Amino acid sequence: MAENPSGDLRLVQLSKEFDTFTAVHPLDLTIPQGEFFALLGPSGCGKTTTLRMVAGLEEPTSGAIYIGDTDISEIKAFKRNVNTVFQNYALFPHMRILDNVAFGLKRRGDKNAMAKAQEALELVELGHTAKKKPNQLSGGMQQRVALARAIVNRPDVLLLDEPLGALDLKLRRQMQIELKRIQADVGITFIHVTHDQEEAMTMADSVAVMNAGRLEQVGSPAELYDRPASTFVANFLGQSNLLTSRITGDAGEGLSSADCHGYPILVATENIPDGVSDVFVGVRPEKFRLGRHGRNQLKGTVTDDSFTGVATQYLVRLPWGFEVTVIQPNDGSPRAKVGENVDISWEPGSEFILDASQDEDAGMLDTGLRHG
Repeated sequence: MAENPSGDLRLVQLSKEFDTFTAVHPLDLTIPQGEFFALLGPSGCGKTTTLRMVAGLEEPTSGAIYIGDTDISEIKAFKRNVNTVFQNYALFPHMRILDNVAFGLKRRGDKNAMAKAQEALELVELGHTAKKKPNQLSGGMQQRVALARAIVNRPDVLLLDEPLGALDLKLRRQMQIELKRIQADVGITFIHVTHDQEEAMTMADSVAVMNAGRLEQVGSPAELYDRPASTFVANFLGQSNLLTSRITGDAGEGLSSADCHGYPILVATENIPDGVSDVFVGVRPEKFRLGRHGRNQLKGTVTDDSFTGVATQYLVRLPWGFEVTVIQPNDGSPRAKVGENVDISWEPGSEFILDASQDEDAGMLDTGLRHG
């Protein structure tokens, strides 16, 4: 169903200022044609404003928007080959599903509107609903109809503004898989705006993390998770344990020695920011192991345990008072108990390292956790 590539979407020094604040500071971003791309960030970070500028619903203060070599910045919204799917499905309640999907094509006089609409409904696995009205469908089905209505126009870029926000958790999971499948089938560039980290990492080929109107980092979900460029990204994408440490020397074999509150540890030299000695050594909860299984070892006391089915999440208080989160698979190995003194360990190289001059709590959700 995909047509010839129209080219990458490029935002060049794009910005948006309102009377009292700057929503989007000048940013440069290239989204490859045919990619499933996520704009991720907390409320008020500028992601929806960026989306609205691409859609033509908001006029940029400066900069340009290109699809391929074509500057679309001055083109009216309804003339851009860009479609948007919103959280509220905006279906016409009095029309049949098929007529809803065919609406845009029929307005343009497309003689094959009904056939194309039926094909789009089949793509989202709702061909059997063609004669029904929107109120006869579930929320998830209505969302797929809205998607079919957008796809049938063969846009160069499809914008998704928190499209799954109104769905319950189980349905969201199903729709994440469905959206990914549909995007692969049609080959259209999808840009998905969300504040849900798991949703972005599950669905997107690449993710741009936004904070206070600026791009913090752009990369694959794995790159952002394993090698965050800032404390904001580290904290916003999943859980992080940021251990305040000081780099003390070269340990050979690509490793450097460091001091973590009196505990000697080893870290991968390539992970250390240039010219920095005071650092946060970041260890994701699942990289830790209870027991002496890795070369880096700390001692602590279990203060909480939460059984989650496939794994158990522990809070372990270290000697200097900082609590780390440790996630262990429930694979039959002995489980620790609250109050038990334990060793926790990890292998050098599985950490990421950040400059400790940053705000250690940047990007944290309101969990009350703190680093140390």
